[in-house]
Amino acid sequence: MTDLIRMEAIRKQYGNVVALDGVDFRVGEREIVGLLGDNGAGKSTLIKVLSGAVPITSGTIRLRGKPVEIRSTTDAIACGIETIYQDSSLVPQLSIARNLFLGREPTKGPFGSLDFEAMHAAANGLLRRVGIEKDIPPDTPISSLSGGERQAVAIARAMHFANDLIILDEPTNNLGVAETQGVLNFVRSARASGHSCIFIAHNIHHVFQVVDRIVVMRRGRKVADDIDPKETTVEAVEEIITGMTADGRPVA
Repeated sequence: MTDLIRMEAIRKQYGNVVALDGVDFRVGEREIVGLLGDNGAGKSTLIKVLSGAVPITSGTIRLRGKPVEIRSTTDAIACGIETIYQDSSLVPQLSIARNLFLGREPTKGPFGSLDFEAMHAAANGLLRRVGIEKDIPPDTPISSLSGGERQAVAIARAMHFANDLIILDEPTNNLGVAETQGVLNFVRSARASGHSCIFIAHNIHHVFQVVDRIVVMRRGRKVADDIDPKETTVEAVEEIITGMTADGRPVA
């Protein structure tokens, strides 16, 4: 499989604290990768590096084989990378349509006024694509939506603007069963839409349902790669994450 993203020898230090210690990480074209690890494993820091939220201390990031500088979220967006955080990063007081296009609103006319008609039309189509079947007007405030509907709006925004890679950081946190299935269905369909995904979740069962490959981090290092969820078990992956077997022995 051709690499879409390849991160090589990524190191991130905060003073004397090493958050990432020479991590190599890759995502193939139209591949869904599950990134797992306990709290403090470094997975969130790795994603923040790739999304431009924090700069790397050293290392190289390649997009389709070519080195790229990702020093800001603007750089990441220019590389076709969109990130969905667990808090959705939405503005509750604004409408669905305004949140979908926040900072990237289409304009019209000689004075560059906002094109609400275009935003509303796009919003209706995007919400259907991410599984919202209810007829929710695009001028509905985000504050009136359920947790799952808010997450769907964030996913729709990422899907609309992402050229290549969508990063989902704990997207199923605090969602109900039906809402969680909506998010998982989106991840399953991402490949057919031409996207790659990185899926981070504490619920390993959710990861096993949707990803092609699992990567595990522990204490700022990658400790496992190329784990095929079809060829292993949740229990085996949990042992790799914790570094301990079920009976308390260190993993070899």
